[in-house]
Amino acid sequence: MAKTLRTSGDYTIRAGAGTAGTNDINLDSRLVRVKGNLVVDGVQTTVNSTTVQIEDPVFILSRNNSGNDVDAGIMINRDGQAGAGNLANNNVAFYWDEGDNVFKAALTTSDGSGVAITETELVKIRVGEPAANSDAATKNYVDTAISGAGTMTSFSLAGDTGTTQTVVDADTITIAGGNNINTAASSTDTITINLNQNLNNINSISNGSTNGNLVLSANGTGSVIINNILTFNSNASTPAATAITKLYSKTPGYGDTGVYFVNSAVKSGAEQELISKRKATVLAIALG
Repeated sequence: MAKTLRTSGDYTIRAGAGTAGTNDINLDSRLVRVKGNLVVDGVQTTVNSTTVQIEDPVFILSRNNSGNDVDAGIMINRDGQAGAGNLANNNVAFYWDEGDNVFKAALTTSDGSGVAITETELVKIRVGEPAANSDAATKNYVDTAISGAGTMTSFSLAGDTGTTQTVVDADTITIAGGNNINTAASSTDTITINLNQNLNNINSISNGSTNGNLVLSANGTGSVIINNILTFNSNASTPAATAITKLYSKTPGYGDTGVYFVNSAVKSGAEQELISKRKATVLAIALG
């Protein structure tokens, strides 16, 4: 028969001797309903139910968190799942990493008893195709966006030391609408641009390094060919002579050309001026 126990004050059930109780209390019934609030002050709460339903739409974790570096999230026990899905026999957690200030989905050796989650490796998260700008992007969305992009206002390829960014056959990178292609590398790095086609509509080529050389090299026994006019700006001083010929322009002198050269193997590196046809003719007549 139904029975009601009513008291005029607080009611305490304590199992065992002592002020804190030393024995267990087992409630064996079809249903236990708590009409008021339920507060559990123990160290651990274990729920063996096969189905758990929570009406509260906002589930608060780490409620009394007062630490400076406390991770919090949901952990899934994977005991006995060794090798499942090619994953190690670790638990998996979706949690807020307080140290990195990011959400992570990761395998972990942690059991949830501490305040830190030690990840062994990150795992994949599968989401739907994005619709809003703030939605997480899928790999398919990014691949489609890149392959279908006709133009880009900003495009960058970057890699750590030893990493190569590869564009395979039939791939195309088009850079249009800008004024410059800029590269940034330290003095120990080398940037090489190899082209299998002609460069057209180039207005200027300059070296960005102070006092650096600009090198034009033909392949093998080929030559560097200039089809039209080659113009020299006037040089204020004579360059230092080396074992190669340096051709430059200065104020015309005895040769009437203003085109000079120096080479350490010619006249001990002294500056020489090319002679004009008129001056050469005059000299030929004068010398008989």
